Amino acid sequence: MSDTGKDDTAEAPNPFPPSPEDIQHWASVMGRAQQMMLEYALGQANQGNSAAAGMFDPASWLKNPTTQLWAEQSSKMWEQGVAFWTSLATLKPPFATEADAPKDKRFADPDWTANPAFALIRQTYGMLAEQLLTTTRTMQGLDETARAKMEFAAKNMTEALSPTNLAVTNPEVIRRAVETRGESLLKGLKHMLSDLSRGQLSHVDPDAFEVGVNIATTPGKVVHETDLYQLIQYEPTTKDVLTVPLIIFPPWINRFYILDLNPAKSFVAWAVEQGLTVFMVSWKSADASMSEIVWDDYIAAQVDAIDTVRDLLDVPAVHTIGYCVAGTTLAATLAMLAARGEGDKVRSVTFFTAQIDFELAGDLKMFVDDSYLQLLQQLSSGGFLDGRYMAATFNSLRGRDLIWNYVVNNYLLGNDYPPFDLLYWNGDVTNLPAKWHRQYLVDLYRDNRMVIPNSLTVMGTPIDLKKIKTPAYIQAGREDHIAPLASVWRLMDHLSGPKTFLLAGSGHIAGVVNPPAAGKYQYWTGDNNAATLDEFIASATETKGSWWPHWIGWISEQDSAKTAAKGSRIPGKGSKKAIEDAPGRYVKQR
Repeated sequence: MSDTGKDDTAEAPNPFPPSPEDIQHWASVMGRAQQMMLEYALGQANQGNSAAAGMFDPASWLKNPTTQLWAEQSSKMWEQGVAFWTSLATLKPPFATEADAPKDKRFADPDWTANPAFALIRQTYGMLAEQLLTTTRTMQGLDETARAKMEFAAKNMTEALSPTNLAVTNPEVIRRAVETRGESLLKGLKHMLSDLSRGQLSHVDPDAFEVGVNIATTPGKVVHETDLYQLIQYEPTTKDVLTVPLIIFPPWINRFYILDLNPAKSFVAWAVEQGLTVFMVSWKSADASMSEIVWDDYIAAQVDAIDTVRDLLDVPAVHTIGYCVAGTTLAATLAMLAARGEGDKVRSVTFFTAQIDFELAGDLKMFVDDSYLQLLQQLSSGGFLDGRYMAATFNSLRGRDLIWNYVVNNYLLGNDYPPFDLLYWNGDVTNLPAKWHRQYLVDLYRDNRMVIPNSLTVMGTPIDLKKIKTPAYIQAGREDHIAPLASVWRLMDHLSGPKTFLLAGSGHIAGVVNPPAAGKYQYWTGDNNAATLDEFIASATETKGSWWPHWIGWISEQDSAKTAAKGSRIPGKGSKKAIEDAPGRYVKQR
């Protein structure tokens, strides 16, 4: 009792009881959520997807091993957390200090530090995650390959089990749900069901962009096509152009317009402005008719594109760019041409984050063992691999940023999708010919045969990379997780012609797509005769901004001759008539 005569032990009344309107609104939200899930389940059932329909059958949840694992892990985390908090409460230490504020952006919300309950959850999760990773790293009896796989799996598990990924343990999600009276959760559920229907995690509103309308809009014409690719010629914007034209070979794992996102970011538009006659290869997304397509077919397509442009413009040689896997294939093309005495068809070659020696290829090498190859065979029964599987694989390499970040933002917080063209491109997947994809993983990633002279045969010709004497410009990304810097450097070891190595800031995409006007990142140039990457880095000089001007300077050094931008330099005005406007049909096909 206090001196006022009131009982201090009595529970204080809730000063903000829910209003009848609030209760009614939450009931409406729950009803709409149930209706939404029911409609989704019925739709899937009508399509014969009994597994998806069963997702909303509570009786089936307990039979799901993934659900059981998640529940067991969450339960263990909570139990250990409660024990940890109880021991701390006994000693009454400060539960969090300013210095204790997490550097992990997942825990940026102030409640992860200021609120005792959420601070407990965060600290407990951190201890358990660190313990799991430490145990994996110190486990005895594992070779390096097995240890790398274990660490990769442990890292992905800890990221998946983060308390930020659960609505009931994320203070920001709880606060948003209360503020919106459940509408944020309902909106997130709508996003999730939409993604389930598409079979793919969305990073951006799929209706925000339309190829050829507000993305991939550089003017040009399709002037040549085969069953495997279309060839786009872009309209010149200068009175005179460099006599030697440029052909860009993008990877067929994604759409070509990563290099033509919008006028401000477009490498294509910028290259045209520098006075280059630019051609772009647009690969066809694989379907059942391409079940027998192999490496030779893509190399034959590159040779066909080179010869088509040479004949169209009546020039002896072309500049070439190969991005990622297309760069790998372009190296094989050059080796084959060199072996046949036709290497002078290519005046120069530029490699964007490409690999030819896969010894140091990074985390992707974990996806080439027998079990994974067997899984791919099962997933490719129609003769091609659905591009959504490849997208999921690449996303898993950066699961925290490319998976769970969007689970929280899109599903739990119910945020609107950002209108981001790069994310749209990232989700615009292409299918891969199954036979060739397996061949690529086995011969290159697993067995690393490309660097063994005459181990591989291309179009009936054994290839040896040492025979390539074409001047080469080799670009690598400092933070590239697809084609690691150390792996890209190996191009310097295997090519015999003059080589220029450039290290760009950022990674596999932003390291390449970095227009000068953006004023972002930096690049390093150094001793191109350095024996090792470490020696190159030690000699390197940093330059702020885009590396594109450095590249066009290098291109001009190879051949600075110019010609008038008329006749066949205008798309459709030469011997190859325009088939259709850029960006063409193939880039729009699913």
